Amino acid sequence: MVGSSAKEYPLEYFSAAAMAATINYPLWRASAIGQAGWDRVSTRAVPVAVSGIVQAAPAVAPFLYAFAPPYKGMSAVILGMTWARAAIFWGSDVGKDMLKAAFPTAPSSFHTIAPPLLVSSAVQCINQPIVRASITLQNPESHLPNTRGAIRYIYNNHGLGGLWHGTSAGILKTVPKYCTAVIVKDCMESMLPAVDPTSPTYSQDNLFRSACKSSAAGVAGAALTNPFDVIRNEMFKSNMSLVDTVKSLHKELGWKFMARGIGKNMVAVAIPIACTIFFTDALIQKNKKQKLKGGEEEPHRIK
Repeated sequence: MVGSSAKEYPLEYFSAAAMAATINYPLWRASAIGQAGWDRVSTRAVPVAVSGIVQAAPAVAPFLYAFAPPYKGMSAVILGMTWARAAIFWGSDVGKDMLKAAFPTAPSSFHTIAPPLLVSSAVQCINQPIVRASITLQNPESHLPNTRGAIRYIYNNHGLGGLWHGTSAGILKTVPKYCTAVIVKDCMESMLPAVDPTSPTYSQDNLFRSACKSSAAGVAGAALTNPFDVIRNEMFKSNMSLVDTVKSLHKELGWKFMARGIGKNMVAVAIPIACTIFFTDALIQKNKKQKLKGGEEEPHRIK
């Protein structure tokens, strides 16, 4: 990002991911509720003070519930999202540089796709117990107190394997999402015109360019993966297999199940991906400015 070697800026990647995860928590919560089909349940669970709004517009219930306390599992969700996105984007950019150096004659598509494919698959497998426990907690009728309690409940009822139930759907959702986001990010990086380094608004122009790139990457990543989010969350709710879950959803909703919760998902997925990319670019640019305060080079010369 920002034309730099990613391995020099791991802290910027992690900080950007943490900022995006913190902003995204209530949006993620609303998306999880919608995709698991808990919308009607959450209508009864919203605070009494806003019940009149819910009766007039039931569609807002998941959002009102998502922004209202108690914030069950919030710390685990934010930490999980932070290390996962930081690992994926930092690992993808570092991996791309490493593959270019090791295999200079290989197709550029290999350099771009292989790192997020491998890293996001590994991240999903490692994070799966936290993901399942966190989503289980979002059921408005759940009496589980926290993430640790949810993990214990899942283990006691479904065994150790139950903590990784839904991993197949999670990989089908996570890997294409981040591969798409990384591909679109890199394509936009090469397609967008370079900022004039002599421009007096060089920093602002760079941030605007990054905003265009990150928005496109976020929307593209979110649009393709909603069906897999629906399947995964339904698997968590019903504990059925991948095939049985798809059959059940199709029987109940037809192929419309693929669009269940898509509006909330577009917000919950596109925003954190876009924010992670944008914040990373902004933090790296800030880091470079600080390094150049000694006067070796004017800030507008930063490339």
